[in-house]
Amino acid sequence: MNRPLVVTDCDEVLLHMVRHFRDWLGAEHGIDFALEGDPFVQSMRRRGGEPPLEEAEVWDLLTRFFDTEMARQTEIEGAAAAMAELQREADVVVLTNLRDHYGESRLRQLREHGIEARVFTNQGPKGEALRRIVAEFAPARAVFIDDLAVHHASAAEVLPDISRLHFCGEPAIAPHVPCALVAGHAHARIDTWREALPWLLDTLHGDR
Repeated sequence: MNRPLVVTDCDEVLLHMVRHFRDWLGAEHGIDFALEGDPFVQSMRRRGGEPPLEEAEVWDLLTRFFDTEMARQTEIEGAAAAMAELQREADVVVLTNLRDHYGESRLRQLREHGIEARVFTNQGPKGEALRRIVAEFAPARAVFIDDLAVHHASAAEVLPDISRLHFCGEPAIAPHVPCALVAGHAHARIDTWREALPWLLDTLHGDR
């Protein structure tokens, strides 16, 4: 029987991103980003009363951040230790919504934080990418971890039998993101690795 499998997102699950994106926007672009806002685009304001940002400009800024500023990103507390513990029990891979050419940069970035894991890139809802990963590994059990409810909905539609943990490790935004557990698309909502690791180990062992 193959080992269990953990498929985890990166940003706001393993590494902080939005807090560093906010700091970069303020320092380099004169843009204030209120982390407590939702949706993403409407949380950004130019200083000095300039015209509001268009969605295309926001995506351009995100691209520029990942092109040049990934070194800013810091570990979510306990993430590296949790991944190491999970790897004693399961295969662990990262499914990140970045364009394919960022795959090597993400791999190196995670290694710098002590996380050794294969990286899969994706754009859009993650259900089909998750299906392909699960088909490749053919695990005894599988768990999917992500900070965005839309990806849990996609996973639930494509792979209804996979266990799903909604995890958002950025305290500034965690209370404001739509909850996949409330929506019925996740099996748990836990936002710290101290609490999430026991749940994940129990799930991998078939105790949940």
